[in-house]
Amino acid sequence: MQAGRRDLRDIPAGARDPLSAAIGGRDAQTLEVVRRAVAARDVLLAFQPVVDARDPRRVAFYEGLIRILDPEGRPVPAGDFLPAVEATPTGREIDCLALEMGLEVLARQPDIRLSINMSARSIGYRRWLQVLRAGLMRDETVGPRLILEMSEPSVMQVPELVTAFMADLQRQGISFALDDFGTGVTVLRYFRDFLFDIAKIDGTFVRGVARDADNQALVGALIDVARQFDMFTVAEAVERAADAAWLSEAGVDCLQGYYFGAPTVHPPWHLPEVRTGT
Repeated sequence: MQAGRRDLRDIPAGARDPLSAAIGGRDAQTLEVVRRAVAARDVLLAFQPVVDARDPRRVAFYEGLIRILDPEGRPVPAGDFLPAVEATPTGREIDCLALEMGLEVLARQPDIRLSINMSARSIGYRRWLQVLRAGLMRDETVGPRLILEMSEPSVMQVPELVTAFMADLQRQGISFALDDFGTGVTVLRYFRDFLFDIAKIDGTFVRGVARDADNQALVGALIDVARQFDMFTVAEAVERAADAAWLSEAGVDCLQGYYFGAPTVHPPWHLPEVRTGT
């Protein structure tokens, strides 16, 4: 930091400008809503299909996305609270609830695969591990149908722990997906050790890819990296038919996004097929 400049966090709250104070107050209020919802288990899983790029009528797996409900029963947008709670005990409890609900879904629905998000910070968290072990003991078919997703920034916080953690659970049939693939470059040098099963290409590069030569080059490079390390590829945030067609032609294995289905709290696997477009 340059001499004479002060970090915002070093300035007393009362001395900050009105906008900073308002943002801080809103964040604190949201965090309290989340804490209370987690304590009361006022949470749901929403499900979004991940489809085969060659035949979008075939669902490869579903992603289970946790939804926190406010006192009026309205979902709190994940972007409003996840960054604030990711490093807190509340973040660990959210991971536990998401895993617990996901394992219950897999036990009830033996013909689907489901991915559940987790922070690398939950590795070694006793209750999270207890939830996982209990679910695997109740139903031995659950492990091979469970996919655990960790974001690239989360993984890089504790890369050595992630390596050992993945190796142990992969022996039990559990798969791992690297979420937001492409948002960081440091992780590339760890690929030989990580051995992720799935790379989910970040939506930043996917939106509008059919008409963006720069993103086409980036997506192509990410596909090549994933293939080199024998990783299955998923393109996130697919919202247009043209983008879906380009990605399929480029060799992406699976597609996920609003074009194929928005996240819904109503289990979509009862539907005969995924409807595309509007």
